[in-house]
Amino acid sequence: MTDREPASYFNFEFSTAIRIVFGRGKFKLLPSIVKDFGKRVFIVTGRRQDTAKKITEMLGKDYTTSIFSVEGEPTTEDADRGLEEAKKLQAEVVISVGGGSAIDLGKAIAAILTNGGEPLDYLEVIGKGKQITKPSTPFIAIPTTSGTGAEVTKNSVLRSEKHSVKVSLRALTMLPNVALVDPELTVSAPKSVTVSTGLDAFTQCLESFVSNMHNPLTDAICREGLKRGARSIQRACEHGDDIDAREDMAICSLFGGLALANAKLGAVHGFAGPLGGMYPTAPHGATCAALLPHVMEMNVKALKERDPKNLALAKYDEIAKIITNKPDATAADGVNWVKDLCKKLGVPQLSTYGVKNEDFNEIVQKSAVSSSMKGNPINLTDKELEVILKLSM
Repeated sequence: MTDREPASYFNFEFSTAIRIVFGRGKFKLLPSIVKDFGKRVFIVTGRRQDTAKKITEMLGKDYTTSIFSVEGEPTTEDADRGLEEAKKLQAEVVISVGGGSAIDLGKAIAAILTNGGEPLDYLEVIGKGKQITKPSTPFIAIPTTSGTGAEVTKNSVLRSEKHSVKVSLRALTMLPNVALVDPELTVSAPKSVTVSTGLDAFTQCLESFVSNMHNPLTDAICREGLKRGARSIQRACEHGDDIDAREDMAICSLFGGLALANAKLGAVHGFAGPLGGMYPTAPHGATCAALLPHVMEMNVKALKERDPKNLALAKYDEIAKIITNKPDATAADGVNWVKDLCKKLGVPQLSTYGVKNEDFNEIVQKSAVSSSMKGNPINLTDKELEVILKLSM
């Protein structure tokens, strides 16, 4: 152990979905998985219902199913409506199939079905913060994008239109019973979605790697996720039918979820929650991508100035070596690689979504109290946070 590793490094817990099923073609196993949980199946999906309808066909007449669709990132109102529909069905199992939005919504519905009440009872920051204590209704998560890793996390992110912010409800009991990850389901995702979600997955591996709550297990997971994400994200975006690239991105996403659930994130996601709440048209992954190189740069600068023995500083150099595939790369090279990637993928700046300079103070204040910001490797000042926003415009 080096003298820069904190005493807590080898004292950790690791929690994830009860069962993870990963591989090409594994979607066909779903009927054999569902039969262990019940016959009344509530299916949560996004605006495209093709795969949800396929699930209904796969399960057949022995099952009673209901499909609930969410448009865009889920709100507390969506959760309320979905909860009522699930109650009408007397759902015995909840399946989410889609991107992170559908999975987060299904996860919230499954939890509140057994714990009672409404989403605001359990939401952090804006809600009552009530503890979720009872196990969720059996929940199966099936991602069709490679991004949030929500299939293996213990929280659900919902947007409150009233408060203009995205916040979480979370509990260990919310971890899915089964995460079914089939890279073949991601092939049909359009380029814009692949860019946004892929950059989110990459960011989650990166932030968890330098988080102040990292541990040996999350470090190993992040290294592999970063390697696969760096080598395949551009290929997956430009050649969506490349199943090898899609498989790499599915692993990057899964590993990002495993890591963030056990090591927290950082300033990028600290900003992303409030920005997503204040500017609903801003895709989460694209927002993260616009911020990422500038957060990396600011973190390295702040660490050098105020905490030069922090292990995260050396890890930024290690990140650069992994993503550039150059043994002599430095943190600065890593920042430039990320900037170049974002340019190649056409990532827009924050101003595209209506962010204005006069909004900075509100954004900074909301971001400073977010859960993700607490994982950043160093506490950034309000001024430093404002500089990041300016550079991301």
